[in-house]
Amino acid sequence: METLISQGIIDSYFGKLTACLHLDAAIVGGGPSGIVCAYYLAKQGYRVALFDRKLSPGGGMWGGAMMFNDIVVQDEALPIIEELGLRHKPYREGTHIVDSVHATAGLLYRATEAGATIFNCYSVEDVVYKQGRVGGVVVNWTPVLREGLHVDPLTLAAATVLDATGHDCEIAKTVARKNGVTLNTPTGGVIGEMSMDAAEGERTTIDNTKEIYPGLFVSGMAANGVSGSFRMGPIFGGMLLSGKKAAALMAAAIEAQRS
Repeated sequence: METLISQGIIDSYFGKLTACLHLDAAIVGGGPSGIVCAYYLAKQGYRVALFDRKLSPGGGMWGGAMMFNDIVVQDEALPIIEELGLRHKPYREGTHIVDSVHATAGLLYRATEAGATIFNCYSVEDVVYKQGRVGGVVVNWTPVLREGLHVDPLTLAAATVLDATGHDCEIAKTVARKNGVTLNTPTGGVIGEMSMDAAEGERTTIDNTKEIYPGLFVSGMAANGVSGSFRMGPIFGGMLLSGKKAAALMAAAIEAQRS
């Protein structure tokens, strides 16, 4: 029985990994915008994989605010909440309260049910860069990088890559630093986030969701981070809408490459 258990896991896992060697979309970061993007792309039939460095993907959504595990969502994002079947209760001034644990678990469930593959404990340490375009991700186990071990990574090709790494904008920084390129931001580089302005941060995270370099898109807090806009705290409507917008932009880019 012990051997059977191990064999089943190995056979299944390596089949799953092999199926993701050529992706339509590689999403880096498992916060709400990344998960929503994965859901909408997978729903349209694209081959999508999401990579998150933690054991439990979900980003900062799990913890709510200061570990009070509720979050706020605005009216504008309610269609996404309702499509995903997440419970919510009206509050005031066009806002709603959502249980953060229920919402995060629900997002992950719906994305995987739609066909997205989620790899946890993976870190994306670099991208594939060819002929002035981002064309995939370079992955390694998170514990390998944390321990500083010299272990070479694996590479997965992708027609599009999404930086949904949150405040750190890790993929955008890597692309700019290692390749000396100009990004589609006000300065041409990663500006970094400003301090808290919840309303403005929510608006601009959607505005700043875009392709910042051929093949590389940004969403969520990474979108505001690269373009120098505000953080917004435990209000998540903008994150959800950013993920949906990123999916639409990436789908258009995938189709353009196919034509």
